[in-house]
Amino acid sequence: MTNSPPPLRLAMLGMIEGNGHPYSWSAIINGYDPVAMAQCPYPTILDYLGKQDFAGIGIPGARVTHVWTDDPADAPKVAAASLIEHVVSRPEDVIGQVDAVVISTDDGDDHVGRVAPFVEAGLPVFVDKPMATNLADLRQFVQWQRAGAVLLSSSGMRYAPELQLSAEQRQQLGELRWITSFTCKSWERYGIHALEAIYPLLGPGFETVQTQHRQGSDIVHLTHRSGVPVTLGVVQDAVGSFGAVHLYGTGGQLPFLCRDYYNAFRAQLVAFIQMLQTGKPPFPFSQTVELMAILVAGRRSRERDGQTISLASILQETLS
Repeated sequence: MTNSPPPLRLAMLGMIEGNGHPYSWSAIINGYDPVAMAQCPYPTILDYLGKQDFAGIGIPGARVTHVWTDDPADAPKVAAASLIEHVVSRPEDVIGQVDAVVISTDDGDDHVGRVAPFVEAGLPVFVDKPMATNLADLRQFVQWQRAGAVLLSSSGMRYAPELQLSAEQRQQLGELRWITSFTCKSWERYGIHALEAIYPLLGPGFETVQTQHRQGSDIVHLTHRSGVPVTLGVVQDAVGSFGAVHLYGTGGQLPFLCRDYYNAFRAQLVAFIQMLQTGKPPFPFSQTVELMAILVAGRRSRERDGQTISLASILQETLS
């Protein structure tokens, strides 16, 4: 009889305004204390956790054992709610204590500094989306990965159950002719949700990016080598429309509203844990580089009053 290996030890590091992933991701992995979790300041998290079979929550083979938050007052609350044993006073304190770290903040202009100590220590790192939203930081992540760093970043929308199309749905659509995808908040922070929701449907090969900007919104037009145009809507205050995706084809059309956050996040976390266990990433790192290059290109187009930006030019600047 063989003994199972001990669970992978994970550190959950960082929490900024508007992002409760230390509560939710840790709970999805560890399970949670309902009484302590009732104090979580993010109602959406309470809602989707409460809809699950309580006894079935948890991911075998891993455990969040350490937590650090930007505001020291938050960490004990997260630890109590999500059953985390250790609160640390500095992120670097987890080095030597864990097998991998999760950077659970969603500011793509801030990740390089947060990730650097752990890459230097040789620890695998999951970086919350978006990994990087400026060219210099994207270059740094590429250099780290080329040097052997184990890195993964994704939006949970990549794993949205609603967008795992059946053979019948694909037949109903026929050949795709247009895709729209929507998010709230900002292009830099949440554009990746709208983008990565539809990226698996087309795969790599985006060619141009053009941003039409108005106060509080960006409408981003993408072209793809398949010939299927993509329109991404990002409207700051349209929170209720988050996760809306519409596929238009020669045979029919399909609207989706992605709301199964629990299972999207769970699949996202399972992908990271399986990568740690097997050494095989769930998708090529080059896809993340392309996705981040689209975010950078959208930003550049906005700064240049809607100029169409070639993605090849951004990738050349990134990879050269």
